[in-house]
Amino acid sequence: MRLTVLGATGGTGEHVLRHAVAAGHKVTAVVRAPSRPAFEHPNIEVVWADVTDPAELREAIEGRDAVLSGIGPRNRRAAGIAAAATAAILSAMADTGVRRLVTISAAPVGPTPTEDSVFVRGALIPILRAILKDVYADLDAMEGELARSESDWTSMRPPRLTNGSGTGTYRTHIGGSVPRGGTIARADLAHGMLAVLDDPATYRRPVGIAY
Repeated sequence: MRLTVLGATGGTGEHVLRHAVAAGHKVTAVVRAPSRPAFEHPNIEVVWADVTDPAELREAIEGRDAVLSGIGPRNRRAAGIAAAATAAILSAMADTGVRRLVTISAAPVGPTPTEDSVFVRGALIPILRAILKDVYADLDAMEGELARSESDWTSMRPPRLTNGSGTGTYRTHIGGSVPRGGTIARADLAHGMLAVLDDPATYRRPVGIAY
């Protein structure tokens, strides 16, 4: 496949690049100037662009089979970037006829599974939502942009992300968060993003992913 990856220098984006080229895909990595991915590969083309500007994204997206976005707020000060970038990505996709998009959201954006413990449902998640309310509001707005679009989107909802080695073994849940899912390595989140690309059951749905 010909893929466009945004946020390619981020913690998850770098793993998306590695998994993609290992699978034989050709990748356009969109980064902010003068950044570059941490590694080079003949199947990776680096493009510098403002991810909130549809005009700058069109060339990087046109003719591709799918777009994967690792863009999200790394802290409360950066809240707003996920929704703004996703709106620009969707605009560029609509202009170029590209339909498939996979983005990263977060488990607390959706309902907490009833199978989770009373502590998680009654204390941990409410506390996280209060502390990171701006971050989750941004991700919720991003999912709103997806829902209003005509694209074949999937929003991945991981719990706490770690920098552990990928295992290739994890659980997914189409339509919501994974019950009793506490963590997922960024490497496996990236693996999961690529795994759902050609799965129509995940189109226009959130997908939980966790160990």
